[in-house]
Amino acid sequence: MNSLNQSHRKLMLAGASALVLCVAAPSVVFAQDAGKDTAVEEVVVTGQRAAIQSAQKIKQNALEIVDGVSADDIGKLPDRSVTEVLQRIVGVTIDHTMSRGDPEHFSVEGSGVNIRGLTYVRSELNGRDSFTANGGRSLSFEDVPPELMAGVDIYKNPSAEQIEGAIGGLVNLRTQMPFNHSGLKLAGSVAAGWGELSKGKAKPSASFLFSNRWDTPIGEIGALFDVAYSKSHTRTDAIQQEPYFPQAADASNPWNTTGKTVWAPNGLQWRTLDFDRKRVGAYGALQWRPNDKVETALTWFNSQYDMNWGEYAIFSQIGSPGNVVVTNGQYDAKGVLTKGTLSDPSDGGMPFNDDVRAANRKSRTTDWAWSTTWTPDDHLSIKTDLQYVRGTTKGFDSTVATGLLIPSETIDLTGKLPKIGVDTTYMSNPSNYYWAFTMDHFDESVGKEWAWRGDVDYKFDDGVIKSLRFGARYTDRQAENKNTPYNWQALSQTWMLGWYMPDLAYLSDYKASNTLYSFPNFFNGQASLPSAVVFPGLDLANGWPASYAKLHAFRADNSFSDKGYTFAPASYGAGAINLQGENTWAGYVQARFGWDQLTWPVDGSVGVRVVKTRAEATGSFVGAQTPTLDTTIPAGVIPTFVRTSTEGTYANDYTNVLPSLNVRVKIRDNLQARFAAARALARPDFSQLQAYTTLDVSVSGTGSAARANLTGTGSGNPYLEPTKSDQFDATLEWYFAPTGSLTAAVFHKKLSDVVTNTLYNVPYAASNGTVYQFSTTAPVNGAKGKADGIEVAYSQFFDFLPGPLSGFGLQANYTYVDSSQELYKLPTNVTAGQQATLALNQLGIDTDGSSYGELPLTNLSKHTYNVALMYEKGPISARLAYNWRSKYLQAVNVNGTRGSNGYNKATGNYDQNWALPTWADDYGQLDASFFYKFNEQVSLGVEAQNLTDAQYKQLMQQNIGMKGRAWFVTGRRYNAQLRLTF
Repeated sequence: MNSLNQSHRKLMLAGASALVLCVAAPSVVFAQDAGKDTAVEEVVVTGQRAAIQSAQKIKQNALEIVDGVSADDIGKLPDRSVTEVLQRIVGVTIDHTMSRGDPEHFSVEGSGVNIRGLTYVRSELNGRDSFTANGGRSLSFEDVPPELMAGVDIYKNPSAEQIEGAIGGLVNLRTQMPFNHSGLKLAGSVAAGWGELSKGKAKPSASFLFSNRWDTPIGEIGALFDVAYSKSHTRTDAIQQEPYFPQAADASNPWNTTGKTVWAPNGLQWRTLDFDRKRVGAYGALQWRPNDKVETALTWFNSQYDMNWGEYAIFSQIGSPGNVVVTNGQYDAKGVLTKGTLSDPSDGGMPFNDDVRAANRKSRTTDWAWSTTWTPDDHLSIKTDLQYVRGTTKGFDSTVATGLLIPSETIDLTGKLPKIGVDTTYMSNPSNYYWAFTMDHFDESVGKEWAWRGDVDYKFDDGVIKSLRFGARYTDRQAENKNTPYNWQALSQTWMLGWYMPDLAYLSDYKASNTLYSFPNFFNGQASLPSAVVFPGLDLANGWPASYAKLHAFRADNSFSDKGYTFAPASYGAGAINLQGENTWAGYVQARFGWDQLTWPVDGSVGVRVVKTRAEATGSFVGAQTPTLDTTIPAGVIPTFVRTSTEGTYANDYTNVLPSLNVRVKIRDNLQARFAAARALARPDFSQLQAYTTLDVSVSGTGSAARANLTGTGSGNPYLEPTKSDQFDATLEWYFAPTGSLTAAVFHKKLSDVVTNTLYNVPYAASNGTVYQFSTTAPVNGAKGKADGIEVAYSQFFDFLPGPLSGFGLQANYTYVDSSQELYKLPTNVTAGQQATLALNQLGIDTDGSSYGELPLTNLSKHTYNVALMYEKGPISARLAYNWRSKYLQAVNVNGTRGSNGYNKATGNYDQNWALPTWADDYGQLDASFFYKFNEQVSLGVEAQNLTDAQYKQLMQQNIGMKGRAWFVTGRRYNAQLRLTF
């Protein structure tokens, strides 16, 4: 694969260099004739009116369906992160958790971006592909400094000339270029940010932009440099509730005197997380125009994102919910506990763990691009573009926990926030705690891509065809992702007593760093907690691996049965290293057409893009091994498999034809309608394409009735193909003022080959040569679906009002999205156990073993809206903006809402696998800004996020109803800023 890629790269560089030389050669001839008349229209972006006018012009004049945001000053977007900016745009929503697979941790500045309810989002920087090295294909927008951006454009239905890969939409981040300005431009800002909940010192931010252009003997030259630095410190407090489990009214629960089954949780818990983020970005651009026919540009972009967080968390570790006893219980009509006292006499107290967790991540994306455009006459334009992108990320996660047996916990779930009561004296006594577990994890990824494209555009003087554009693009992308398992290792647990160790490793007997933490100002004083809880010292989490080895040495004491035990840190074992390569060859042709003489003039574009993709993944295939059989099982009843491990490179290639049509009808100068139709694709993430499969054999039953269960797990699937979409859009757009518009859109996306975790058959031969099919869980192109919706957006300044009132304006937008998904057929020889595993991943299973009905697509809110009240008059510029989205399904079978201790109706024991659907509840946040411009050069202002101190609530779906899972608060955030422009 490497030699193949090297040859591709050499050909690409040679071709690009040749085209650049051909394009640049005429500059020698034309340079002597280059006059001084090289005036370029100056782009001046100051104030909200100018920003809205700029974005409105882009939307109105584009051939495609576009929405966006422009900066209200040089390089200043109106939010503290690009992710927050995106959520203001109609049809766009963001997540508020750090990871979609771990909804227990809140993201203050937002995370994953959806467009029209779909996660298939491509990202570009100045029209070129860009990404973060995290196993995905797009940027983590929170990594990008918003101070470097001039604007953000979102394309919602593609044209043939655009790079393929976006079904939901394409996010293009725009930066400044030196020829955007008439001459010298200097701009800068300094700021300080402070969090109400996090307290502490204010965190600094600063940015600086320099741009100039010069006439020289060799033509006009422009240079621009932009740099941004910001730090942020935030804190998130959380209260979490364990799922409800059924408790029958029988002899096993003499406390249940209600005469019916009741539902009680295993307890309530709480945590606080301090998050430190540093973001550094730099951008440079050189432009050279030797004459009026040739222009070349070189750009460099570098974004670095560093984060560290530390967490104090305490949570229930009750093994069997059947051990929970409720006293003074109050229940609703369905028998669900609303208030009472929980205890666990069988375990000697309620087992809880409290941990300190330290995590850090460093991510970096660097982008080099060189483009040259040759325009020999008014008809022909030829452009070549060469780009190199490199992204890296490296993360470490370390957890050390103590445990204790809480005598009882009083809970009250009747209010806006749960109330928790425990014995504070007991909680603050270190002698009641024991060493519980450690958990380490780390990952490292590198992604890089060479890309070249060439475009030719020819304009016609008259006729229906206005221009013809065609071009080609080649990419060579490599990805290496390393990811260890979360290496959870017990130190001492209550379930280990008796059969494994005689006693717990109490802090009083085994000395190591610990601290008393009091959760100060928890929930801004809205929630009361025990005065202090004993936690491991944070130095134990940060001191990995030496601190871990010291803690695990406790288990080598003579009182423990595993005297020879040694600690094994997390490592990159089999399947943990994912190597992939991908090459694409694309070509397109696109015609722009127009009928100008019609009563309602019509224009647009029609084209087709053809792209061939070749992907390779290096990994391993681990076969099955028949376990030691019960002596009652006759020979031949269970086939004999011998484990083999095979490493190899797995290749896949496919070709896609992507037609597109964009039509605009100009009903009046300020009123137009659009229609767009296209086929789009979204390639699977690299994390889904890894090549690592393991097969397994388990045996159920005895004697001749014994049966072999043939299963498998695929961490990825290198033979995945893209998800495809046939999509249609129609809009009506009224631009009634330079900064006034009312637009509406309807859309339909018909999806096929959606990637889902489902079952497929993998053949594997027994030792006698007979081939058996193993039903394997892995990502496959296993579903189809659709997404339909409506978008409405309005923007206006009320200039007709008298005096100062004429400075007021309003922006508002609303999005409705509905979706459905239908799974393809499963293999025919699926066992009941495999069906249950599939249900856990796709539909969920309640804690009593009952199933759920069909669930919606994840991360999709049916309703979303934004409302912003603006003021722009004289020296004052202000904004009050509210963003809201309705509840949505986050995930099924993820951390915190899954387990193996559900109630088994068949056995009466708590040994049933369960996984609840986790939802994000309705959430709205109010933000504001106020700036005062002293003159054209200096302005001073303040920005505020989450003015209402909104609570973010998670829900867990159970058949007894949608119940509260977690409550998060982050407090208000403030940022004071001084802006300078010259």
